[in-house]
Order: sequence, then C-alpha cells, then structure tokens
Amino acid sequence: MEILNVVIISLVILFLMQRLLPTKGVRQISVAELKKELQDKNKQFVDVRTPGEYKENHIRTFKNIPLHELTQKANGLSKEEEVVVICQSGMRSKKASKVLKKLGFQKVTNVKGGMSAWN
Repeated sequence: MEILNVVIISLVILFLMQRLLPTKGVRQISVAELKKELQDKNKQFVDVRTPGEYKENHIRTFKNIPLHELTQKANGLSKEEEVVVICQSGMRSKKASKVLKKLGFQKVTNVKGGMSAWN
C-alpha cells in the first residue's frame, strides 16, 4: 500500500510540473515586454481565447484563433515569423505554444498572465 501512495504522489507531482513549467523552446514575456513588441511587423500575434472572450476585450494587433481550432488554422501563420500567443490567464496560450512547437514553428512566445495581467 505504501508503494502505491508513493507512485500516486509521484504522478501528481509530475502532472503539476508539466502544467506549470514553461515549454522548452518557448520564450516567456510579461505584458510590459509585450507592450514594447506590439509594433513589430515581423511578429504574428494570436489570441487563443473563445470568440466571445475576444469580442468582449482584446488587443487590436491580435488575431483570434481559438485554441481548439489552432491545429487546423495554423497553416494561415508563417513558420518564418515569431508567433506571440495570449489567452486569459496564460494556461491556454501555454498549451497553444506546445501545439505550435509540435507543428514546426521555431519562434513561439507566450504572454505570462494573459489578458488578466494586461487589464
């Protein structure tokens, strides 16, 4: 029984680490850093929130591609240019960053804290 408890605790710790640690090869920036980069025409800005969330409040330079549609719509993005991803809190954009890396995007940036930190 004690071994089972150790295994369960280990799996929970591993799960939490995967959720909280940054994705390898993905740059993490704050909203303060984002404000400096918004004018960069060589970057693509993607908001992965739902259309309703996006409509309610968004940053003008960001294009809305909901997370659940990202795999299908990623071909509309250039793999040569950096992709900056945002969501509400940073969790969905972290997932989106992983998706983009798996699809072959080399330069992916996640906005820490998302729109909650922006407001």
